[in-house]
Amino acid sequence: MNSGKLLIFSAPSGSGKTTIVRHLLGKPELNLAFSVSATSRLRRGKEKHGEHYYFMSVSEFKNHIKNEDFLEWEEVYRDNFYGTLKSEVERLWAAGKNVIFDIDVAGGLRIKKKFPEQTLAVFVKPPSIDELKIRLKNRSTETDDKINMRIAKASVELATAPQFDVVIKNYDLEVALEEAEKLVSDFVNS
Repeated sequence: MNSGKLLIFSAPSGSGKTTIVRHLLGKPELNLAFSVSATSRLRRGKEKHGEHYYFMSVSEFKNHIKNEDFLEWEEVYRDNFYGTLKSEVERLWAAGKNVIFDIDVAGGLRIKKKFPEQTLAVFVKPPSIDELKIRLKNRSTETDDKINMRIAKASVELATAPQFDVVIKNYDLEVALEEAEKLVSDFVNS
């Protein structure tokens, strides 16, 4: 595995990383393709297998771990595994694309460590923990318990920001989008 560029976008849930990644994917000149992660969590709403995630059972996920099929993986919450299949990145590189990830902080840092020269690791910082809580509640996709778990995890994730190549402060979405676009453009064209 060694081709193309890798663009990691990590942040606490609700920080805006998915919005930024979607914006970047809409820029054909960046030649990006989205790395679909695998997960053992249940589907939410209208999520589709192979488009939003590769959904699998906990036992299927553990079998892939045993077979070393993942570039990185993590048990983010109890029995909620997330990971990047090596085959997914290989598929996108074979298509001549730069690969962009919307990924957990631990997973993003693992990929950066494996491919330090090919990877730009970006941390998206939210305005505040209070703002994160508001954003997560406004999504109306999770229980209060799940939201509280995500908020508790956010404090730990925020402490990892200095380990990333760049921190984008998402206080103003338009400014964050412009900054991300310039960073990615400079990196893929370097």
